[in-house]
Amino acid sequence: METSGALGLQSCPRLGLEGVGRRPGGFVRFSRGFKDEKGVEKLVFRRPSSIGRPIQLRFNGLDVSCSYKNSAVESESVKVCVDEALILKRKSEEVAPYLNGQCIYLIGMMGSGKTTVGKILSEVLGYSFFDSDKLVEQAVGATSVAQIFKEHSEDFFRENESEVLRELSSMHQLVVATGGGVVIRPINWRHMKKGITIWLDVPLEALARRIAAVGTASRPLLHHESGDAYTKALLQLNKLYQERGEYYTNADATVSLQDIADEQANSDVSALTPTAIAIEALIKIKNFLTTDKSNGRS
Repeated sequence: METSGALGLQSCPRLGLEGVGRRPGGFVRFSRGFKDEKGVEKLVFRRPSSIGRPIQLRFNGLDVSCSYKNSAVESESVKVCVDEALILKRKSEEVAPYLNGQCIYLIGMMGSGKTTVGKILSEVLGYSFFDSDKLVEQAVGATSVAQIFKEHSEDFFRENESEVLRELSSMHQLVVATGGGVVIRPINWRHMKKGITIWLDVPLEALARRIAAVGTASRPLLHHESGDAYTKALLQLNKLYQERGEYYTNADATVSLQDIADEQANSDVSALTPTAIAIEALIKIKNFLTTDKSNGRS
C-alpha cells in the first residue's frame, strides 16, 4: 500500500504590477497599488469516481490533493489532508494578530521549497506573494537567473536583488521567497529585518535529490562540477553551505524539516507535505513574535 499527500495552489495571488519596470542600471521600481485576490473560506470534498484517482479538497482558496493506491487507506488519506488544512487555517488565525501586517521573508538553500511554502502561507494569511528572483528577472528583462549570470555577472544580479528587497521592505502583508544567496550581503539583512525571516532548513542530501530530479539547468551555481546530477548537486551544495550556513542562522526562526520528520516518526523529509512545513512555519512565527513581545521589543 502507498499513500501520499500534497498541497497545491489553484492560483497564485494576482498582483497589479503595472508600475514595475526598469530604470538605468536594471533596477526595479514598484507601484504601491498592487492588489491581491483572496480565496473564500470553504471546505469542499470532491470524491473520485474510481480507486487511484486523487481526492480533491478545497479549503480557504487552497487545493489539497491526496492520492492513494488502495481503497483500504482512502479514509486515512482524506483524514490527514483535512486535518492539515484545518490546522493550517487555525494556526494562521492564531498568528495573524501578532503579525500585524509584517512581511515574511523565507530564506534557505536552493530547492528548499521557499516558493511552494511561501505561496501556501500567503494564501492562508491573505498576504501577497513575491519571488525575489522573478522580480530581478523582470527588472533586467531576463528570462532566468542563469541568463543574468551568463550575460552580466553574479555581482550584477546581487545588486539588483538588494534593490528588489529594499523596495519590498517598505511594503506590508507580503510573503517573499528569496534567492539562496540573499543572506551573504549585510544590506539585505537590514531590509529583511523590517519583517520576519524564516529559514527553511533542509538536509543537503534531500536538496541534492530534489535538484537532480528536475535538473540543474536553472541553477547557475551548480554548473561547475562534473559527474551525475546528484553527485554534482551535492558537492556544490556542500560548498555553498560552507559559505552561507552561518548566515542562515541569523533568521528570526528556523523550520527544520528533519525535526518535523522526526516528530512524525518518519526519517524521510521528502515525505513531508508543503502544508506540514507551512504549519510549522506559522508555529515558529508565533513563538518568535510572542517571545519578542514579552521581552519588550517591538
